[in-house]
Amino acid sequence: MEMIHTHAGKLRAIGYDAGKRALRVRLEDGSTLEYANVGESVWRNFKNANAQWSYYRDNIEEAFSCQRVSAQAAKPAAVNRNPLDDLFQ
Repeated sequence: MEMIHTHAGKLRAIGYDAGKRALRVRLEDGSTLEYANVGESVWRNFKNANAQWSYYRDNIEEAFSCQRVSAQAAKPAAVNRNPLDDLFQ
């Protein structure tokens, strides 16, 4: 599914699969949610909304069933490592 990057509220990317009628949203914490049985008109309105975060909260978040398709993104190992750790192994 092609994702469109956005910076609206906590949204970071949105995408839609018309064949599956599935809407995906990636949130700022790295998690991705997929909503089932979302019509194309809802997708078009969401994608074109001036305030996508508000549209999502008002018209999608609790109106459609969803499942988490990815967990919170892990931080790269280099960010969490101390460069001196290799000296003490």
